[in-house]
Amino acid sequence: MLSSFLRVMCASVGASVLLCGTAEAQWLKLKTPGLPRTADGKPNPKAPAPRQAGKPDLSGLWRFKAEAYSSNVTVDLKPEEIDPKVVELYKQRMEDLGKDDPSTFRCLPSGPRQLFAPSSWTRIIQTPAMIVMLYEDLFYRQIFMDGRELPKDPNPSFMGYSVGRWEGDTVVVDSLGFNETTWLDFGGHPHSEALRMTERIRRTDLGHLDVTIRLDDPKYYKRAWEVPLKGDLVTDTEMIEYVCNENQKDFAHLVGKASDEKKLAVTVAPQVLSRYVGGYSFKDPADPGNIMKFNVTLGGDARDVLYLDIGGKDKQEMIALSEKTFSMMGIRVDFETDHLIFHIVEGDMKAMKDKK
Repeated sequence: MLSSFLRVMCASVGASVLLCGTAEAQWLKLKTPGLPRTADGKPNPKAPAPRQAGKPDLSGLWRFKAEAYSSNVTVDLKPEEIDPKVVELYKQRMEDLGKDDPSTFRCLPSGPRQLFAPSSWTRIIQTPAMIVMLYEDLFYRQIFMDGRELPKDPNPSFMGYSVGRWEGDTVVVDSLGFNETTWLDFGGHPHSEALRMTERIRRTDLGHLDVTIRLDDPKYYKRAWEVPLKGDLVTDTEMIEYVCNENQKDFAHLVGKASDEKKLAVTVAPQVLSRYVGGYSFKDPADPGNIMKFNVTLGGDARDVLYLDIGGKDKQEMIALSEKTFSMMGIRVDFETDHLIFHIVEGDMKAMKDKK
């Protein structure tokens, strides 16, 4: 069973071509030309950002990170700021383990969600008239920088229509014209064709991008909100092509509901649960720069419920199946003395407990 949480982890660790929306892994070793380097030959991420025609040059291969918002991009909104029909739809999609996710199982373009995919790799190509973003799954975005205005009545498309402009050293990108097929996050929040997205992108130095994304969809959400995003320059390698429908075999095996595990729940003493509380870190062996942070907390009226979140947002209840084994939306999790293990179809994923 493939939950939204599992899809977030798969997208982050690049564990599987079968399960995940991307396949991020380093495969080609070569030196990226033209980069400032330290005495030991490594790229210097804090060197000044390169410039093109007097403006920062965003060109390069970037790893974007927004794990805290990938499963629930609305986590900073209050419940009353979301249309009740959206809340109900989101809960139903979570209960169904995301079986109707159009980009995961129908292999359609991800749309706006592509920006929030955890550890998403993106090739940016910048010219004076256009910025192009290329993704591993062969999708792309065009951002027109030639002074044109957004169309009044755009033909709805998966990736929308984008125009950009410079405000000092920051690129401001306005986008609209998204069709309603795609989801805003892996949990299943929808958006309408009224969605308007504004990105502010700034290259602070050689190795880092600061991005703020403003989402405004008055049909479903009562106010606009912002999502922060970080980009790290990926060097001395290239990304791998990923074709979703080349070997898609998961859908037939998706059975059951997220709540099925509650029938197997057992009671575990709070003093046992407290041993597992803390921060955990997963480092992708294929991409050492990709570190994913988890937090385990204790809650409930009797302090007898464990919760897990990614990056401090959107905590999810863990159902106790034994003193050491838990389930969260169909994912089995085992706790050991100094680590936890997520058991996913493609293999175990170990996250080490952070030292105090």
